[in-house]
Amino acid sequence: MAYYGKCLEAVIEQLDKFTPKRDNPEQFLEAAATSLQALSPRKQGFVLEVLSGCLEYRKLLTVVVDAFYAQDGRLCLRVDRSRFKVICYLATFLLEELGFQLFCDIIKSQPVDKMCKFLRFFFNPLHLCSWIKDEWSLIYEPAHVKENWIDPLIRWQPEVQELISHLEGASVSQSSPLKTKAKVTEPKEFNLTAPKPRTIPAPEPVPVVAKPRPVPQSTYRTPKEQQQLETVKRYNRRKAEELLLRANVEELRCAMPRSCREPLQGSKQQLQLQFPPRIRKTPKLTFYRPDSVLVKLNTTAILREGALYQRQVEQELQRVDKLVDGAGDFSEFLEWQKKMQAKDREEQLAAGECRRLQGKLSHEEAVLARQSLVQENKQKAEQQKEQMAKLMLQHAKRRLQEDRSRKELVEQVIEGQKNVKAAQAKLVKGRRQTVQEVIEASRGLLQRRAQEAQEEQRRRCELISQLRALETQPTRKGKLVDLTQIPSYGLEGEMSIVELRERLALLKENRRREEEEKRDQIIQGKRTKSQELQDTLEQISLCRAAMGRSAALRWEEKKAAPAAPTQDERVQQLRRRISERAAERSKQAALLHVSAPRAARPKPRAQLETQHWLEQERSRERRLRALQQGGSGPGPARRLEAA
Repeated sequence: MAYYGKCLEAVIEQLDKFTPKRDNPEQFLEAAATSLQALSPRKQGFVLEVLSGCLEYRKLLTVVVDAFYAQDGRLCLRVDRSRFKVICYLATFLLEELGFQLFCDIIKSQPVDKMCKFLRFFFNPLHLCSWIKDEWSLIYEPAHVKENWIDPLIRWQPEVQELISHLEGASVSQSSPLKTKAKVTEPKEFNLTAPKPRTIPAPEPVPVVAKPRPVPQSTYRTPKEQQQLETVKRYNRRKAEELLLRANVEELRCAMPRSCREPLQGSKQQLQLQFPPRIRKTPKLTFYRPDSVLVKLNTTAILREGALYQRQVEQELQRVDKLVDGAGDFSEFLEWQKKMQAKDREEQLAAGECRRLQGKLSHEEAVLARQSLVQENKQKAEQQKEQMAKLMLQHAKRRLQEDRSRKELVEQVIEGQKNVKAAQAKLVKGRRQTVQEVIEASRGLLQRRAQEAQEEQRRRCELISQLRALETQPTRKGKLVDLTQIPSYGLEGEMSIVELRERLALLKENRRREEEEKRDQIIQGKRTKSQELQDTLEQISLCRAAMGRSAALRWEEKKAAPAAPTQDERVQQLRRRISERAAERSKQAALLHVSAPRAARPKPRAQLETQHWLEQERSRERRLRALQQGGSGPGPARRLEAA
């Protein structure tokens, strides 16, 4: 058995060195034969034969070994992969040549538990006749596989099962502990100093929890401040809608082209009178709009608006030139464009109404879901209260039992501490004597250190007195300097300090004169720029007057032909669905009133939400009527933004 075990170990060692991607099988066999020359010829021949067979049929062996590691051999080491390949090769190709007895000796020379697992897996008839046969048939001919390899393995299956049962019995006998007659070492305990028993603190008294106050009802109510804010918000919204409606209806009052000239001239004179002689920043110019509203314009806004009107004037002149040359008119296109814009506006209004009704519908559905959720939460809260009562009762019983056990333990500890007091008194007396000796020794050391410190202080005082005596001796201080004298270092441009100061004064005077000239140039440039801005303002006022007149004419044309109100099927359908949801919600509220009287009254928040939706619907209807009456003409606010 040892002989075959060494042979198999040599084969396994050589297989571990082989890598299919890098090594050639023939060259590898030659190298292995060279390295195995130290073995006997018989052993060398057996090792080379098994090694060449494993390399030739390595694909077949890899299929079986990989499946073994995936199923029964998950706990086996990957190091034993070559060992299982060798056993699989011997069982498949050399079992009849070696004989069953020699095969048993080879198997017994290997680890018993590993061989039991692999042989049980490999010689399983179900595996041999199913997937092993199919996988091998993909590599070689199916008839050759069945006749030469699968059928012989199935014939040897009864003898192999007896071998497996024998190996299992041997592994059980090896795992049982052997009885030895040797003397067993008996451990001895260490002679350690017993620690002092720790004092157990007295148990804390169980606190009596005061009965908590009930949650006030104001917690579940909406605060008055929020209600007041909602009221103010609705009032402000209604007021803003009324102002918007009035502005849309009476928007022709802002078209006053002739009244804008006098405020413009007055503002121009005011600007000329208030213009300072020296100004460092661009002044903020003011412009009076036709509706007598004072608007401040900066320089950038004035230049931008002047350039805009200039471009508009040039475009209008080009259009007139084209018409004179015989170009076509765009009146029909503009009428078609107005019709399409009106149609798009109606579709936008219908889409906005659909979105609002969809939001209201989702609100109704959310109220229904909230009511059902409240009912479920109430049931869950009742169950939680019952469970908490049971848990509190169990906790109180457990605490009483723990208090009794603690009291008994404290009594036992107090009895054990009475014998310790005498030993503690003796130990305290010895420690006091030691402390007295240490105090006397430290007192002597302190006296010696005080004497040394006095001697050091006296020596320092003598040194200080000597240094002060040296400092009191007279010394010559300072040096006479002539500011008019040239240093004469041999440098270019060398001068005295007085001459240097005079030259610096001249440079400062020249720099101040240049700054004054620059300041005058800047002031002159700002005056020129201010005059240009005033001219631009006059041109802007004229252009705005013309635009006001054209807007008034367009408004008269649109007011003469008001648009007819339109109705959309989607809006009607959404309104019907909202009414159905509201009826369903009222029915569910009535059911909740019957089952739980406390929750029957609607909460202030629900009332506020309902009122909010009603107010929003009314405001949208008023806005829709105003837009239908007034058309799509630009209101005063839009004209101000465009200007």
